[in-house]
Amino acid sequence: MSKEALAAPEANPPDEAGELLGVDDDRFAAVGQRGLRAHAAQGAIVTSTFNIGYAALGMVQRVVVAAYLSASAFGFWGLIVTALVTISWLKQVGVSDKYVQQDEEDQEHAFQRAFTLELVYTLGFTVVIAVAIPLYGLMYGRPSIIFPAFVLSLGLLVTPLQSPIWIAYRQMRYLRQRVLEAINPVVTAIVTIGLVIAGAGYWGLIIGSLAGTFASAIVAVLSSPYKLALRFDRRSAREYFTFSWPLFLSNASSLVVVQGAILVGNYTVGLAGLGALALASSFSAFIDRVDGIVRITIYPAVCAVKDRIDVLYEAFVKSNRLALMWAVPFGVGLALFAPDLVDFVLGSRWEVATGLLQAFGLILATRQIAFNWVVFMSAIGNTRPLAINGVLQIAVFAVVTAPLMLTLGLTGYAIGMAVTTVLELALRGWFLSRLFTGFNIVSHVVRAIAPIVVPVALVLGLRWLETGTRSAGTALGELALYLVATVASTLLFERRFIIELMGYLRGAVRPAAT
Repeated sequence: MSKEALAAPEANPPDEAGELLGVDDDRFAAVGQRGLRAHAAQGAIVTSTFNIGYAALGMVQRVVVAAYLSASAFGFWGLIVTALVTISWLKQVGVSDKYVQQDEEDQEHAFQRAFTLELVYTLGFTVVIAVAIPLYGLMYGRPSIIFPAFVLSLGLLVTPLQSPIWIAYRQMRYLRQRVLEAINPVVTAIVTIGLVIAGAGYWGLIIGSLAGTFASAIVAVLSSPYKLALRFDRRSAREYFTFSWPLFLSNASSLVVVQGAILVGNYTVGLAGLGALALASSFSAFIDRVDGIVRITIYPAVCAVKDRIDVLYEAFVKSNRLALMWAVPFGVGLALFAPDLVDFVLGSRWEVATGLLQAFGLILATRQIAFNWVVFMSAIGNTRPLAINGVLQIAVFAVVTAPLMLTLGLTGYAIGMAVTTVLELALRGWFLSRLFTGFNIVSHVVRAIAPIVVPVALVLGLRWLETGTRSAGTALGELALYLVATVASTLLFERRFIIELMGYLRGAVRPAAT
């Protein structure tokens, strides 16, 4: 394939289902005549709508719980959740991703093999839970969390029964997938709110969570188009193991880095510093949630065309451009306006977080470049680069971040994160250049930075001219200028791409022909 073909992905032929894989492929049953691009756009709309609903429901639940639960009880619940969430990272080994990625002829048997492996791994994971929860109790100095955590962990044991949701995901039946997934948060919220109001305390949160998980599993099983059965063969097990072990290592590295930062921070920056880390991490989590909409939407579509390098490259470029259009202005804006956020919104008690928020803004903006490489490496079945990335994270934390935290506190943490981000970008660029001929990550960096140059220059120019005490009105005026200039600059640089995206959305909302 020529470099010219890769450099101009818009010239690729239409992606109607029959032109890519043939109408018999079950992944295209839901696409119809809209084409894969428009169908993926519809998936993004559906996913975004449900995620907004989840966020609103979660906010209502948190407000009600906070109104009826004491701060100490809520903090106790937080320790339990933190312990289980970090442990559960090790459970995310990509069985569902491999199931979506595979192309076996008998899809019912393929699902049953994936279900069997997920069930076996989950049962084996109970050993990890049995060992880890008491250790967390001792590490936090609160052995009283052990029994409630064990009870809450029962929900993890039934998660294999939720695996029929994978079928809708693989077939790109986005609405069906989201409706099935919604059972858990809806039931959890209803039961939790009812029990907490009734005076159940933090046990209302635990029972509510279990109720949601079990209800989701029951509905998934009853609605499954395939029979749940145990089916095992060594060939599939080897394929899944080859695909999954790098993801396990990657998740384990994240666990080590996060827990390591908390443990080191506990002795170097104190509770205030840990609060600053948590605040900065919340912005990172927000970006990850938004980017997750793009990732989980395009993954089954990318898997469907994994043998078409030209289409893969187009999907990579466009999904990354879409993310950078908002993530870079968001991150740079956080760096510019973090002092104002602290002074006029959060209050002086958060002054310790100002520098870290500014650094994190730039780090988050940079980290989004080629953020979606995970999707494409997983789609082609080459997950080893993700393991290498995990090892890199641990190495940088051990050699750079932890020592600098011991000497420089939060500044050292920010430097360590910046070093990690730069090295990760270099690693992504190297592996992507092996996948896409002629790929150059520098061009993606330039494209990401270009639209934000003028808005940043305008804000900094105004600040250079400022005299006297800075006011909230001045900060709001600069923020408005930054937003307007960013929109105008983005339209200037990405006009053709935005028009193309609007075309996909129009195709997504147009009724499919019957």
